[in-house]
Amino acid sequence: MQTIMRCAKTVKAWEALARPDLVGKPVHSLLLMVNGRRSDRELSLLLGDDVTGLMHTLLRQGYLQQTTLPVNGDPDEGTSTSA
Repeated sequence: MQTIMRCAKTVKAWEALARPDLVGKPVHSLLLMVNGRRSDRELSLLLGDDVTGLMHTLLRQGYLQQTTLPVNGDPDEGTSTSA
């Protein structure tokens, strides 16, 4: 089965959303849009800038975690998370 890597918010990200002044507008905007289903390419299109590097930084800092979304698979398989 083919998979596409996506990112989802961690508890740290949810806490940061409540304090946008601490993380800055670009990070806050990205954290608002990350939902575990959108790829970095989709997020870049939505936000009007390449966010791949920022996503990798947020992964390393613990704001995001990678999720795996099955593609063309059984819809009952769901989403699995790996930290």
